[in-house]
Amino acid sequence: MKKHSRFNTLLLHFKEYSSLYLFIVVLFIMGVIFGAIVVNSMNFSQKHDLFIYVERFFGQVANGELASSKDIFFQSFFQKLTFVMLMWVLGISIIGLPVILILLFLKGVVVGFTVGFIVNQLSWKGFLLSFASIFPQNTIAIPVYIIVTALAVAFSMKMIRQLFAKRITEPFFQSFLRYSILMGILLVILGVSSFVEAFLSPMMMKAVINVL
Repeated sequence: MKKHSRFNTLLLHFKEYSSLYLFIVVLFIMGVIFGAIVVNSMNFSQKHDLFIYVERFFGQVANGELASSKDIFFQSFFQKLTFVMLMWVLGISIIGLPVILILLFLKGVVVGFTVGFIVNQLSWKGFLLSFASIFPQNTIAIPVYIIVTALAVAFSMKMIRQLFAKRITEPFFQSFLRYSILMGILLVILGVSSFVEAFLSPMMMKAVINVL
């Protein structure tokens, strides 16, 4: 019965904020597109210098010279922890609303630039390498980033409404506690993404590089 109730609560949440989620997804996609456009705006020298670095990285993967999976996991998780904590703080700060959206847009830019550059330089081989190195962890991370952003924006907007409209529909502490717990749950899910990035992605990259 509890599971059914929680499922209904989730459905109501997504229905209530459907337009917000649509806006955030479109914003992220715009970031991805912008990142891919940036690749095409780079000159030959810039592309060459960056490609040397990328080539060296894939060479290290092929030779098993990367940092240990444990180190990769903690580094990845720390980055995700920093992002979620920053979003959480911005969500309760009211004035951080535009920064929340900018940070998600930049996440999209990074993904678009990374995939765009590798594909631009290596054609179909770059597509396979991108699929192996970026796709596995981001199938988990990107939806979570979108939900984290939506929660931060929704909480910030709720605080603004309560501050200016003086409408208190729910005690602040109760709302704040639920917001914080949800952020914590999403952080745990991002931990799964870091695990995939640390243990699965290097194996997939090595397999693809050996085949190519």
